[in-house]
Amino acid sequence: MRVNMRIKNLLDRFAFPVYLAPMEGVTDHSFRMVCKEKGADILISEFISSDALSREVDKSIRKMGFEERERPFGIQIFGHNEASLIAAAQMAEEAGPDFIDINWGCPVRKVVTKGAGAGILQDIPKMVALTSAVVQAVKLPVTVKTRLGWEQSNKPIVEVAERLQDVGIEGITIHGRTRAQMYGGEADWTLIGQVKENPRMNIPVIGNGDIDSADKAIAYQKRYGVDGIMIGRAAIGNPWIFQDIKDRLSGLPIKAPTYEERVRTALGHLQVAIEEKGERRAVLEMRAMYAGYFKGLYNFKSIRMQLMKADTMEECQRIMALYSPDKPSDFNA
Repeated sequence: MRVNMRIKNLLDRFAFPVYLAPMEGVTDHSFRMVCKEKGADILISEFISSDALSREVDKSIRKMGFEERERPFGIQIFGHNEASLIAAAQMAEEAGPDFIDINWGCPVRKVVTKGAGAGILQDIPKMVALTSAVVQAVKLPVTVKTRLGWEQSNKPIVEVAERLQDVGIEGITIHGRTRAQMYGGEADWTLIGQVKENPRMNIPVIGNGDIDSADKAIAYQKRYGVDGIMIGRAAIGNPWIFQDIKDRLSGLPIKAPTYEERVRTALGHLQVAIEEKGERRAVLEMRAMYAGYFKGLYNFKSIRMQLMKADTMEECQRIMALYSPDKPSDFNA
């Protein structure tokens, strides 16, 4: 068993580490910085194709970029070919993150049909062999993010987690769904709990799936004993969820963000995105965030519709200034 627990030492810095999940087209530098500011402990890049990295595609190389204040930081890669996965892992290592994460969980068809992402769950021996090859090729800790299995009748995650640990991964994040479920239905955390309870497991087990509130995060921590939580879709437009979890852990009341804080956070996010991508693209991409940033505000729909048509930072600022919350918000963290 090749485990030296560097990831565990990293996680021990936090009372209960909360990760921001890597999400394609979402967790770019600007969004990661907002989540870090609001309490996310560990950040991971958008997932990056090993084939694209090995071909030195500029867009994929740029995805590896991060700032020192984003640490602890991991770079996530995915692929199906040993040579390109090894090359990608070595390129990621050169970028200087704290760890490298392999995505064996993405359910998207174009990834799965190539045998990458969750597609590898149809060939567990290959999954183990490819993971071992990456572990052997780099000096940095390697972790894995995966799912329970391919479909309802095939959920071998307890055995898979053991086998991946035995070839040297230092942590595993488990999404509580099969590939067949995609993102539908309810995440099943019982098998995540079984992985954690397995006496042979000594690496950190991180739970993922359906955590959309601080109360649920704390409840699942207690019920399933996981070493950390990964937050994905629930953080889109609601980066305050990370601080909410920390407040709950500390026994503090959750404070809903004021309208002024929502505006400040949204515009700060937009400003960093503009610096990274240019104003036009950043403003367009930001439209997907407004429903979350301003969720529950009384009579905000007309303002949000105007924001969906705005083309500049200045327009967004002007439109947000039009709103005056004259009734209590029903925001529910």
